[in-house]
Amino acid sequence: MPSGLTKTAIVSAALDLLDDVGMHGLTVRALAARLGVQAPALYWHVASKQALLDEMATRIWRQIGDEMAELPGDLPWRDLMTAYARAVRAGLLAHRDGAKAFSGTTLTDPGVVRRQEGTYAALVIQGFTLPDAARALVLLHDFTIGFCVEEQTVIQELAAGNELYSLGRRAELIGADQAPLAAAAGEIIFGDRDTRFAELLNVLLDGVAKLFENGAGGSLA
Repeated sequence: MPSGLTKTAIVSAALDLLDDVGMHGLTVRALAARLGVQAPALYWHVASKQALLDEMATRIWRQIGDEMAELPGDLPWRDLMTAYARAVRAGLLAHRDGAKAFSGTTLTDPGVVRRQEGTYAALVIQGFTLPDAARALVLLHDFTIGFCVEEQTVIQELAAGNELYSLGRRAELIGADQAPLAAAAGEIIFGDRDTRFAELLNVLLDGVAKLFENGAGGSLA
């Protein structure tokens, strides 16, 4: 095992490599070359590419956990869920192909999962049952990851000069005279991403809020 080569250093280099070459270019061989070692040296610390992705995702979710831990313990549930969704989105967008790379990964540090206790406790205190709190957070999680997968794809295509997602090109291809509503919808679908995320998040949370229209005791099931 090469001296000085640690899991922490490997994960940091892998995140940098992901930013440079994207998910398709992230290979154990390319990572080893970046670190100046042979690929087998990495297997002392990460057994496979999936294990590497798990470690990378754990780093990102630990950072998200750090951000959540700084929130006031009495933050209203809607503000808490909004902060969670925004933290997840920021964490995924911080790295090229972050949403794709970290989807379906397994956290390698139980401490990252244990830190969710505070979020669950805050929701339960405010009237959520544990099942409903879990369903609501999964809903936010899945929505945010899906949004970010699409968002990052569009960002990269536009950065590469592909006009497929430009509003003008879209309207031209559809033909506003033939399908005026579909053409006009482009402003919503492919308009400002931050605005769209906030609007859709509010729609989602409005649905969660219906649990409490007549007091706690409803169910998301």
